[in-house]
Amino acid sequence: MSSPSEFPLSEAPQSARKGLLPIAMVLFSFTFFTGTMFAGGKLGMAFSFVDMLWVATLGNSLLALYAAALAFIASRSGLNTVLMGRFCFGEAGSRLSDFLLGFAELGWYAWGTATVAIVLVKLLGLADGFGMPLMVLFGLGFSITAIIGFKGLDLLSRVSVPLMFVLLLVSMYIATRDAGGFAGLAAVVPHETMTFSAAVTMVFGTFASGATQATNWTRLARSGRVAVIASGVAFLLGNGLMVVAGAWCAMVYQQADIVDVMMLQGLSFAAVVMLCLNLWTIQGPTIYNVSAAACHLLRSERRRTATLVAAGVGIVLAMGGMYEMLIPFLVLLGSIIPPVGGVIMADFWYRHRGKYPPLCTANLPRYNLTGLFAYAVGAVLAYASPWVAPLVGIAASAVCYIVILELGARRRAPGQAGVEP
Repeated sequence: MSSPSEFPLSEAPQSARKGLLPIAMVLFSFTFFTGTMFAGGKLGMAFSFVDMLWVATLGNSLLALYAAALAFIASRSGLNTVLMGRFCFGEAGSRLSDFLLGFAELGWYAWGTATVAIVLVKLLGLADGFGMPLMVLFGLGFSITAIIGFKGLDLLSRVSVPLMFVLLLVSMYIATRDAGGFAGLAAVVPHETMTFSAAVTMVFGTFASGATQATNWTRLARSGRVAVIASGVAFLLGNGLMVVAGAWCAMVYQQADIVDVMMLQGLSFAAVVMLCLNLWTIQGPTIYNVSAAACHLLRSERRRTATLVAAGVGIVLAMGGMYEMLIPFLVLLGSIIPPVGGVIMADFWYRHRGKYPPLCTANLPRYNLTGLFAYAVGAVLAYASPWVAPLVGIAASAVCYIVILELGARRRAPGQAGVEP
């Protein structure tokens, strides 16, 4: 059992490591997210059945590979993403990754808190005035499992993930029946348009920030193999199922909102249960991620205090209209988050040759200008790219980091290749 602080400022020791099942279950609960189903619904409105399956498979395969690559580094080093950021961005420069990752997860927390309140008001026929009090209630309630820590997230996921899985299968079965079977699904004509690259970007981008921060749990994996398998399966199957389920039902009912779909299917009560359980399972890990980033930003061990403060900020953002800003928020995250992972991977494998020195003894500069510049290049190119933005950001930042290191090493030692150890 890990300590109450869960090592926000140090490597996770071997005594705190866990096996495949607990890591995989928490990651599954993390990827079973209503927002992903909304994105899937957009695919269902824009692609044929076969093309939708191709987009979902490619997008989620790329996402799973990215998550697994970071998970392996996390397990080998015992560090989460914000701690890895010290090596590639510098002691003070790593606050960049703290801020970016904290901002991303805080935005998701605010969106989820607003969503459950707004949808409950609609489904239960409550007065509009109940919306903000419900945001406060759920915003604080969701933080409870994160305050408890990994044990609370693991326990909740063991209950919610199987229930959510069964409900999704029932909904997809009803949709298939209403469509007239698989032949009816294959005959559906898309009513909207979207390019293939934009669709893959959306699938990848919906959980790019989550994949980058899943190291908060994969660093607790007993081995690199456990971390890679848990990440690959959770992001490919868990996130993939959410995308496909949202698209599957949207094709039949021409409605991208999965809650509205379930109401059309006569599953109104189930829709309420699904929404609450689903958002509870994702909101706990989300605010946990925010607290981990905040602890590193402030160099504080007080994770529970950070969780409560972050939940309060999330509630304020939810009240401020975060529910209406999901699409532009996703576009932004798909550009600014993946380059962080690209720099981390290049730094770990190329500069440190697959092994970080102990964090407590590492001689780290205040600012690693190479890493900061490489991140900026990746983020700008990703945001401007008409292709799959997350992949552009990862590749551009990693290549830029390696090139600058190599050029610097050759200037210091003319005629010699390689980089500093």
